[in-house]
Amino acid sequence: MNELATKYNPADVEEKWYAYWLKNGLFKSKPDGREPYTVVIPPPNVTGILHMGHMLNNTIQDILVRRARMEGKNACWVPGTDHASIATEAKVVNKLAAQGIKKSDLSREEFLKYAWEWKEEHGGIILKQLQKLGASCDWDRTAFTMDEIRSESVLKVFVDLYNKGLIYRGVRMVNWDPKALTALSDEEVIYKDEHSKLYYLRYFIEGEDKYIIVATTRPETILGDTAVCVNPNDPRYSFLKGKKVIIPLVNRVVPIIMDDYVDIEFGTGCLKVTPAHDVNDYMLGEKYNLPSIDIFNDNGTISEAGGLYVGMDRFDVRKQIAKDLQEAGLLEKVEDYDNKVGYSERTNVVIEPKLSMQWFVKMDKLAAPALDAVMKDEIKFHPDKFKNIYRHWMENIKDWCISRQLWWGHRIPAYYLPQGGFVVAATPEEALKLAREKSGKADLQMSDLRQDEDCLDTWFSSWLWPISLFDGINNPGNEEINYYYPTTDLVTAPDIIFFWVARMIMAGYEYEHKLPFRNVYFTGIVRDKIGRKMSKSLGNSPDALELIKTYGADGVRMGLMLAAPAGNDILYDDALCEQGRNFNNKIWNAFRLVKGWNVDETLPQPQTAAIAVEWFDAQLNRTLEEVKDLFGKYRLSEALMAIYKLFWDEFSSWYLEMVKPAYQQPIDCKTYDAILRYFDALLRMLHPFMPFITEELWQHLYDRKEGESIMTARMPEPQPVDMEIINRFETTKLVVAGIRTIRLQKGIANKEQLTLQIIGAHDHSNDCILTKMTNLATIETIEEKDPAAASFRVHATEYAIPLSNAIDVEAELKKLEAELKYAQGFLKTVMGKLGNERFVQNAPEAVVAMERKKKADAEEKIKSLEESIAALKKK
Repeated sequence: MNELATKYNPADVEEKWYAYWLKNGLFKSKPDGREPYTVVIPPPNVTGILHMGHMLNNTIQDILVRRARMEGKNACWVPGTDHASIATEAKVVNKLAAQGIKKSDLSREEFLKYAWEWKEEHGGIILKQLQKLGASCDWDRTAFTMDEIRSESVLKVFVDLYNKGLIYRGVRMVNWDPKALTALSDEEVIYKDEHSKLYYLRYFIEGEDKYIIVATTRPETILGDTAVCVNPNDPRYSFLKGKKVIIPLVNRVVPIIMDDYVDIEFGTGCLKVTPAHDVNDYMLGEKYNLPSIDIFNDNGTISEAGGLYVGMDRFDVRKQIAKDLQEAGLLEKVEDYDNKVGYSERTNVVIEPKLSMQWFVKMDKLAAPALDAVMKDEIKFHPDKFKNIYRHWMENIKDWCISRQLWWGHRIPAYYLPQGGFVVAATPEEALKLAREKSGKADLQMSDLRQDEDCLDTWFSSWLWPISLFDGINNPGNEEINYYYPTTDLVTAPDIIFFWVARMIMAGYEYEHKLPFRNVYFTGIVRDKIGRKMSKSLGNSPDALELIKTYGADGVRMGLMLAAPAGNDILYDDALCEQGRNFNNKIWNAFRLVKGWNVDETLPQPQTAAIAVEWFDAQLNRTLEEVKDLFGKYRLSEALMAIYKLFWDEFSSWYLEMVKPAYQQPIDCKTYDAILRYFDALLRMLHPFMPFITEELWQHLYDRKEGESIMTARMPEPQPVDMEIINRFETTKLVVAGIRTIRLQKGIANKEQLTLQIIGAHDHSNDCILTKMTNLATIETIEEKDPAAASFRVHATEYAIPLSNAIDVEAELKKLEAELKYAQGFLKTVMGKLGNERFVQNAPEAVVAMERKKKADAEEKIKSLEESIAALKKK
């Protein structure tokens, strides 16, 4: 007891126990005969630092892992980080720019040297921060998406898919990021609603003094127009068949094409066709064999091919071309227009649809088993509302653009031959061998081959994560992949359901021929208390480590979980962490109270304590059953709330009050042993949510050996529950509450003993509890109560407390007369309504019935008050 501080200070406890867990290897996992429980961390960016989303996600994972460990499973939580190509390369480029170094002035090898230095300096920060949160990962297994095993796995899979005909290279329309200078997949484009302008342009018909009007939101792209399209069924434009038009300013003559792709109702019914800069125009260009003019440089400026405004930024050109069209009499009008504009998820610049030579994965074949697995609930989504979002994407899946024009990442293992063509191989040695076979030149050297400059999309490594973490690609069927795979639960945010979740499922079926995980728990987005998404730019995201410092890791974990139902957004407020910290203090103080009691082994157990033990046994088992059910449904917030209420309401407010000895008196041995047993069970139930304080108190509960930990103690199993005991005690609670309310209302001191009178049926089993909890002198059953007694009802039974000796008669009379006056005034108002014929006839029946009930209640209350006043006046 001397070792336990008077006040709970998280800082004294957290570092000590985390070091203890590490020292004793309690997070480590090796294959053995137990049931495995495997979780792989969604790898945070190597550039990342802990934010509220990470805190929530990793708290949930830790809760699941710690509970599984306490259920006797072999829990393995594998940590790691993601190389995050675009984000990391941007950070390195910015750092070099601050030193006056341009990426373009460096060789690839020189740049990568700087990138690896950055990774070594920043790469482990977030994992160290997760330790502050209490994350019980097997740190010996820490992986990085560009370490040797993961890199080898990525290249092997690329080669395998290429050899299966599922990876191909071709010129396609892609989303181009002009800031990062790379292609993006469709999932990396965020569409935002914008207030734009719609420009109506005049396209003159060749050889005539007539023009047609074409509407566009992007007038700068007329530099790349190669046709105008109308619907063949549009009577307004049937005269255009076989004619040509002149592009405004550009003066290029282009054909009119007719295709029912054009919506007659939309705009003017005339569509400008720019095959190099619009996905749909590209398809029309292919269909009608139109030339494609790429008017943009990679950085979003106008290229030589544009002919006009060369070197100017695309948005500057938009302003200038509008003026020039106006001056040339080629601009009919400009209207305000709301539309959606695609932005790069990483750099937040407007993406540019662009024709580009890229590498793609064919998705149809890979998607089929991955769709079935979720639709048939072989993989369960929690909450299952995300199944429909998943199904819609999978049924409309497009080929995945996997090449990125970056240096930081896995370089594409394709090697170009001097005479044209290429070979794909996981190593340069294999590539040279294939190149010699393909070219028929046995003297070909490595220096004759040129490796593709591009890197693979970051997600091409993380889609293998559940497999590559156990080296299942390089060493199929090894002991670890056979034991730990498929993993059990995946905890992730819904915004990467397509980037990551869907692709991991595809890779799982392609390479392990089975699902990669059985359950996916989708967290919500952490928002501030007024509903805004947390972000650095808004300044509404608290510093995660500062929160831990202020409220303790357990307080923060609990605060987040109290407001975190699966799949729903969390409205975060510091008050939640404050509630978490208060609960820590409640547990601490209750423990110190109990440990401060003296035990007398000669004392018999009082009847009140025996009843309390019997009742709390039932209450504990009922909550254990409820929590087990809630964990099975992944309703973790509700599980925490059930344990919270069990500790705060039932254990602290009721059980300890019932069994605590009189002031400075000892407690009997049997009751004290039960208290410690319950404390032990409660600490175990709370441990997954609040690991630090529970370890500290569990170690103080009994003498422990070095290496022992609550982490490996078994979770209590629910036993059959006697609901009769619980229901009987609920009635006792209501009676206690009624008596306490009378004491409060009448200003009767707790030390003053009362008589409890009962009119009606009453189970006397718990009378000793009533006597102790409310300081009763006697409990008696009577036929009729004293009118001056204060009374209340519990179910059909009336309970009364005679007040003659306990109250100031004059003050009570004054109070009752004031209540009577108010009740009479209230009745008058109600009678006024009911006396109004129009109200009675026109008001809904339910409203009139409510007023009649108010009248009856008021009359009954007036009668009761008048009786009480009359009785008091006789005193």
